[in-house]
Amino acid sequence: MLVVQRDCRACGLVLDELPGWLADQPQLAVVSQDAGYPPDLDSLTDTDLEASRRLAVEGTPALLHLRGGEVVDRVEGWHRDEWRRISRRPRLGEQLPEAYPGCASKVIDPERPDSPVPLRARRTDLGEREDPAEAAYALGWTDGLPVIPPTPERVERMLTGTSRQPNEVVATMPPNFAKVTVEKAAINAVMAGCRPDYLPVVLAAVAAAATDTFNIHGVAATTHFVGPVVVVNGPIATAIGMNGGGNALGPGNRANITIGRALNLIVANVGGARPGGIDRSTLGSPGKLSFCFAEEEAGSPWEPLAVERGVPPGRSAVTLFAGVGPQPVVDQRSRTPESLAASLALSLRTVGHAKLAGRTDALVVIAPEHAAVFARAGWDKATLRRELLDLLTVPGAEWVAGADGIAEGLPPAAADHAVSKFRPDGLWFVHAGSSAGLHSAIIGGWVSGAAGSDMTTVEVE
Repeated sequence: MLVVQRDCRACGLVLDELPGWLADQPQLAVVSQDAGYPPDLDSLTDTDLEASRRLAVEGTPALLHLRGGEVVDRVEGWHRDEWRRISRRPRLGEQLPEAYPGCASKVIDPERPDSPVPLRARRTDLGEREDPAEAAYALGWTDGLPVIPPTPERVERMLTGTSRQPNEVVATMPPNFAKVTVEKAAINAVMAGCRPDYLPVVLAAVAAAATDTFNIHGVAATTHFVGPVVVVNGPIATAIGMNGGGNALGPGNRANITIGRALNLIVANVGGARPGGIDRSTLGSPGKLSFCFAEEEAGSPWEPLAVERGVPPGRSAVTLFAGVGPQPVVDQRSRTPESLAASLALSLRTVGHAKLAGRTDALVVIAPEHAAVFARAGWDKATLRRELLDLLTVPGAEWVAGADGIAEGLPPAAADHAVSKFRPDGLWFVHAGSSAGLHSAIIGGWVSGAAGSDMTTVEVE
C-alpha cells in the first residue's frame, strides 16, 4: 500500500515512478489523503483519515507491506534502498535522489480538531542496563526524591486527563521564560506521581504561578523560605479525592502531594529555577517540595476562599499563595470569639518578625473546632478579619528599630503613628483540618504587593 497527499513534494517524486510500477504490480493499492489526488489515477480516498490512522501513518509518502491486514514492514519518506527492499524492485527510483524528506501525515496535523498531536518533547534514550531513577538524578530532573520515568505511554495516558491540545501553551515560565505546553506539564505530572484526572489542577496552578501578580521568579529567587502554597476549591477537589480534613497539610493523600510536587518540578525543569542556581533560599522549607491542599468546604461556616476571591460558587479554582511552612496556633481554652481572635493575633504578630509590619501577608488555616467558636457567635470571615486588623494595629513606637533593645524594626518615623501588621487585603482565611483538635495554623507570606507576590486565583478548565 502506498499512502500519499497532494502537498507533499516527495509524494510527487514517487508518483512519477508509479505507472511502470503498477504495470507489473497491480496489487499495489494507492491511498490518498486528498480527494482527486493523484489525478487520472484510480486511488482510494482517505480524507477522513480512518485508514491512515488505523495504519499509524505519521509521514508521507508511506510504503506499507500488509499481510492479513496487519503492517509487517514500512517506510515513510523517500529512502531508495528501503523502498527497493520493500517493493522488491531493485531498480526502483534510479532517477531519484538517494533520499528525500517526506511530509507529516495529516493524521498528526495539529490544525485538524480531530487529529491527535504527537508528543514533541525530545526523548532521552537510556542504556539497556541504566537505572531510570538514577538517570533522572544525574540529569537534574528531580527534587531529591525519585521520579516516575515519563515514558511516552505514561505521558499519553496523563494527557487523557484534559481535552486541551498537547502543544497548547499554558504559560511562559520564568526565570528562563520557557513555554510550558500541556505536554510538558503532563511529563512533569507523570514524574511527580499524578493521576490523569489531576492534570487540570496542575495546569491551573502553572497558569497562576506564571502571572506577574504571583511572580514565581521572585518567589523562587529570593533568599526567603517561601514557596508556592496551592489551595484547591470547588467540585474538582472532591472528584479527584483531595484532602481538606485531618492531616491536610501533611502526607497521606496522593492528590495533595503530587499536584504540589508537579508544580515545583515544572518551575525547576521548565522554568529553570533549581536550588543552588536561581533558587537562592537561605534555608528553604519543606513546602518548596510540595504544599497543596483542598479547603474543607462541606462543614465550613464560611464561603470558600475562591468564592471570596470572585470565583462563582460551584466552580473549581486554584489559589496560589507565596508562603512558608505552617506555624501552629494551639489554643484549647478559648470559648469566645474575642478570646480566640486575640490568641490568633498574638501569634500573627510574629509572622516574618514581631517588629516588622505592612510587608507580609498571611493565610490562616482555621480548623473546624476553632471555626465553630466563631460560627456560634455569628462571626464571618470579614468580621474576623476586622477584629484581627484592629488587634494588630498598635503604637508605632513598639515596632521601630531599637525598641526593646532589638536592632530590627521599622524606621524611626513609624513611632509617630499607629501601625498595622497587615494590609487591609493581606489577611486571608481557609477552613481545613480534622474535626478533633483545637488547633489552627498560620502560613506566613513573603513580601507583598508589586515588589513581591500577591495571592492569585485561577479557575480550573
